[in-house]
Amino acid sequence: RRRPRSTLFPYTTLFRSVLSVTMAVGAVILSRKEAIVSRLVAIEEMAGIDILCSDKTGTITQNAIKVAELVPFEGFEEKDLLLSGLLSSREEDQDPIDVAIIEKSREEEIDVSGYNLTKFEPFDPVSKRAEAEVEGSEGRFKAAKGAPQAILSLVGGGSEDPKVDEKVNAFAAKGYRALGVARTDPAGAWRYVGLIALYDPPREDSAETIKTAQSMGVEVKMVTGDHVAIAREIANMVGLRTEICPASAFIDKPDEEAEQVIENADGFAQVFPEHKFRIVELLQSKGHIVGMTGDGVNDAPALKKADAGIAVSGATDAAKSAAAIVLTEPGLSVIIDAIKESRRIFRRMNSYAIYRISETIRVLFFITLSIVIFSFYPVTEIGRAHV
Repeated sequence: RRRPRSTLFPYTTLFRSVLSVTMAVGAVILSRKEAIVSRLVAIEEMAGIDILCSDKTGTITQNAIKVAELVPFEGFEEKDLLLSGLLSSREEDQDPIDVAIIEKSREEEIDVSGYNLTKFEPFDPVSKRAEAEVEGSEGRFKAAKGAPQAILSLVGGGSEDPKVDEKVNAFAAKGYRALGVARTDPAGAWRYVGLIALYDPPREDSAETIKTAQSMGVEVKMVTGDHVAIAREIANMVGLRTEICPASAFIDKPDEEAEQVIENADGFAQVFPEHKFRIVELLQSKGHIVGMTGDGVNDAPALKKADAGIAVSGATDAAKSAAAIVLTEPGLSVIIDAIKESRRIFRRMNSYAIYRISETIRVLFFITLSIVIFSFYPVTEIGRAHV
């Protein structure tokens, strides 16, 4: 014998169907705005975001790195610095830093036709440098480029040097990232050739987009692996407040203290991908609905943890799988457009929910009146069994 269903069954089924169709149509609209929704529920989460943790490189900035300044050290000239940087770069890898150095070398007409590359080691995130072995008219030698501290360790200067630190801090104050360059002398000893200042300018629409996000009640927190001073300079350019804290300010702190630091910060610098998970976790514990952007394999846990994980343009497959929304165009404006559209979709769903609930209450009200006043039973067991 079939179990009788509630009289409200058609209403609840219709209610669920309409909401699902509304979200599905909304997902199609979002796809036209370069935001692919992998889970429909992400539309609701996206609509409720009050904090967006955004990558700096490629989202707030153009990811079009250029050489801003050349600072050779004693015994070397600018051409020596560019030559060593160029020999430790490889165009086919299409690394943004390599491309910037190659373009600058072409402008300065640096000739490498007399050099033969015998061995090349691409940038290693552990050693934080790239290295090449070259054979030229002066014999066989090596050239390397990488993080200033990593190059300093390579040449035997430890991890600190007042001269290097001073230049790095001066670059950072201008919003430049420093790249150290070294090469070996005829005796095979490493020498620090100099520093190359790299600049990644903000996107033209970043300042206006951040202003729009703030007017919508969305707080944008910048996340970057760069130096704190660089992050502050970029934040100042795009209209963000400059209370930027390094990862060390919250990583080893008790939860209560770390929550306070992260909630009050306007951005985070010197952050590794694994730190993003901690940022999301602590913000959620304070009751925030968090959106987090990412593009790498190591970003996947944070994207999964966030209420709305957003894989930016060019993200790895692992990041795309973990994210709720995948962007096909770079820039912060795509994310803000997605939030706007999600809120429109949510308002439609909310309006329909209010309408359907009020209609259900109206029906129940009149049924109750008919039973109480007229002793008329519009819904009976027999009638309900046939519904």
